[in-house]
This record gives sequence, structure tokens and C-alpha cells, in this order.
Amino acid sequence: MPPTQTVPCQYRTGKTLGSGTYAIVKEAVHIKTGTHYACKVINKKLMEGREHMVRNEIAVLKKVSKSHPNIVTLHDYFETAHNLYLCFDLCTGGELFDRICAKGNYYEKDAAHLVGCIFGAVAYLHKCGIVHRDLKPENLLFRDPSEEADIMICDFGLSRVIESDKIGLLTEICGTPGYMAPEIFLKSGHHKPVDVWAMGVITYFLLCGYTPFDRESQAKETEAIIAGDYKFEPVEYWENVSDTAKEFIKCCLTINPVKRPSAQDMLAHKWLSSEHYVTDSTGAAADLLPQVKKNFDAKKTFRKAVFTMMAMKRMSSLASPVAESFSRNLQQYKEESEKEAVDENEHVYHHGTDDKGPEVLSAQISQLSVNDKSKAN
Repeated sequence: MPPTQTVPCQYRTGKTLGSGTYAIVKEAVHIKTGTHYACKVINKKLMEGREHMVRNEIAVLKKVSKSHPNIVTLHDYFETAHNLYLCFDLCTGGELFDRICAKGNYYEKDAAHLVGCIFGAVAYLHKCGIVHRDLKPENLLFRDPSEEADIMICDFGLSRVIESDKIGLLTEICGTPGYMAPEIFLKSGHHKPVDVWAMGVITYFLLCGYTPFDRESQAKETEAIIAGDYKFEPVEYWENVSDTAKEFIKCCLTINPVKRPSAQDMLAHKWLSSEHYVTDSTGAAADLLPQVKKNFDAKKTFRKAVFTMMAMKRMSSLASPVAESFSRNLQQYKEESEKEAVDENEHVYHHGTDDKGPEVLSAQISQLSVNDKSKAN
């Protein structure tokens, strides 16, 4: 049975920081300590039938929180009558590529350092039996604005805890298309190697400003990924990148997941263990920032146009009453979540200190879903 005891809320929520498909993120402050957090707020009505996704995200983060400097920590989670709140580190240093573009210069050694830090966290996740499945620049945030700030892997919504290393354990298609491995599209079964593939795409992106499988349509992008069809071109975009870096990317983008190196193997690659670079006309290491930023800005403009067209197409496909109703309800429930402001006057179900939190949470959400249906009838 779900818990019946409620306690005064320990947090006060503030401004909205962002929004996803099913959740919004709000800034929150712990009332007693004054510590600020990022709270993922999920409307319970949107969780009906998806309880396992939230339960899984909590289980993953409870296993690795506070155990690695480059993995975001889940500090707490609680429920109000309408929403579930997950309290994470508040990362104020910005997204990975925004931070790079704001720098005065950017060298290959900088990219190698970043990739090494992220791969170290990925190797740790894999050691813990966790596959992330949605590694991409948008899910890599800096802890704070300082120059020495840790880069953090965030958003574990698609992660899974699986102790076995059998490749065929997971078969659903999930992730962000440009960063997904061939075996995900082929539904041939996947596991930890998909994270190594994604790291290859991220590394390519960090060195040139666009992803290796960028195509004019998602269908052609998928075909290119399955075929492993990418090149280090145009040549002028890659002339300041070392052959060692290119070889590192090739290893990550090995099509056969069985032959793809592990995250631990990639940490031992010579590109990460020693400095490699191409010199400019003065004999110094070439600055990659001008070309990378130029390419990134051009691709961003192109993607914005493509996404606008996709959105228009999607709107026309939502003409059916069922689709329109779902879209309308989704927006309504997210708006409800955003409007709710909690403080010490709000009484909540608090799960953060309960080792059986995910199980209790599941019961509570299931019970609420049943109650909502009975009220509707």
C-alpha cells in the first residue's frame, strides 16, 4: 500500500529552467540549508503507464549518485498530490558546446581532456552494470561557471541497470537518432557498446562542430548510421586534427558491437594518454575554435530550418481527434506542473531516505492513477 503519512515540504521551488517531452525542470532551494537544486517535475497524469521509466531512473541514480565527480547526483525525491519531484545537482556552468564556443581558443588537447573525463564516467557506469543510452552534448553540463568545473553526465531517463553483459538484452529503439548505434535501429539487441558509439559521435562533433551522420532527412541519417557511412570531410575542416584523434573516433564507431572496444579500452587509447595535435604556421598547436564554431553555427541554422519544417509536418499529422487530444492534454499537464509552487506549507510524500523508495513510489503512483480514474467515473 502507498504511504499515508505526509510531511512538510523541505523545498521551495522557483523559476523554470527548461522543459522536456513529459517533464519540466525548476530551480528549488532546500529551506533549511539554502542549497539550490534542479528539480525535475513530472505530472502524475503523464506518468500513468510510464511508472517503470521513473522507477528505473531513480534506481539507476541511487546506485551511482555521489560516487563519481562526472555523474549528476540525485539528492532527493518527493511527491505532492499532483506531481513527482526529483532533486538533482544544479549545474550552472552551461552545456558542453556552449561553453566551448564561449572560450577564447580551443585546442585538440582540450577536446581530449573533455572526452577522457566523460569516458571515465561512462566506464564507471558500465562497471556498475548501467548503460546510459542517451549520451549527447545536451546531456553534458558543467557543474559551475569556473574554469576547472567538472563536466557532468545528466538525464538518466533511458538508462538501464543490467548486470549481465549479454549484447541482446535490450531491443527497444530509444535515444537521440544522430547518436544512436546501428544495433539500436536494427533491433538486434544492444547494451553497453551503444554508449561507446555515442562517444565516438560526440568526439567527432567536438573536433569539427557537426556530427558524422548529418543528412538532409532522418531516414538518410539512419541509413548512414547502419552502414557506418561517414568521412573526415571536407578536408579543410579536418586538416588541423591529428590522425590519432581520427583513429580514436574510428575505434568508437566500429559497426559490429561485439568488436567495438569497451569504454575501459578507450580510456587506454593513446589519444587520451598523451598529447597529439597538428601545428599551425607558427609551429604552435592549431586553434580549432574558429572552424568548429563556424561549422556549428552553420549547422545550427540549418537544423533550425529543418526542425521548423518537421514541426509543421508533425502539426498536420496531429489532425486526428485522438492526436489532438493527446497533444492538448500533454501541454495542459506540463502547464499544471509549472504552475505548482511548493514550500514549507505544502505537505508531501517524502521518499528520499527510504531504501525501498522506487517500490513505494510505484505503488503510490499506481494508486493515484486508480483514484483518478474512479473520480472521473
